[in-house]
Amino acid sequence: MAVEVELIKKLREETGISLSDCKKALEESQGDIEKAKEYLRKRGESVALKKGDREVGAGIIDCYIHPNKRVGVMIELACETDFVALGEDFNNLAHEIGLQIASMKPLFVKEEEIPEDVLNKEKAIYEEQAKELNKPKEITEGIIKGKLEKFKKENCLINQLWIKDDSKTIQNLINEYIAKTGENILVKRFVRYEF
Repeated sequence: MAVEVELIKKLREETGISLSDCKKALEESQGDIEKAKEYLRKRGESVALKKGDREVGAGIIDCYIHPNKRVGVMIELACETDFVALGEDFNNLAHEIGLQIASMKPLFVKEEEIPEDVLNKEKAIYEEQAKELNKPKEITEGIIKGKLEKFKKENCLINQLWIKDDSKTIQNLINEYIAKTGENILVKRFVRYEF
């Protein structure tokens, strides 16, 4: 299927992905721009998987101060080269993640960083709550497991739903930028301050 140049340009403006990738996505989706975006999102996730093992040796430290001057965030965002680190897209991503941290108050970057004692403490709380329900053991275990998963989702930055588009997690957002830049991108660490 031949795709109109204007449609390719529109998709490029909306996604920031290369013209050739936008053309291919539109061809795959028979000119449907929403399906093309979904195609690009899925492609971004597969690109992120391929690039996930690559070493990140460059990056930036970005700051976000909320207009009320009562919340501030510092974030270390890493990529592979200074060329990408100094680019507008990478800096925009750092800003978006800073806004997310200021708004949603994550405690950890990813699940693997949660200390075992924190998980055990949460599990003990959920077990105590579940006892009061007087449910069978398998149901109680399911409730506890579900609450632990919810805790991880709410408190790990990359698992959180993006505040500007709740159809994406922060990891999905990062994957889109990985597809745009062609480099591995990682949130190394962050600090959130609140007065």
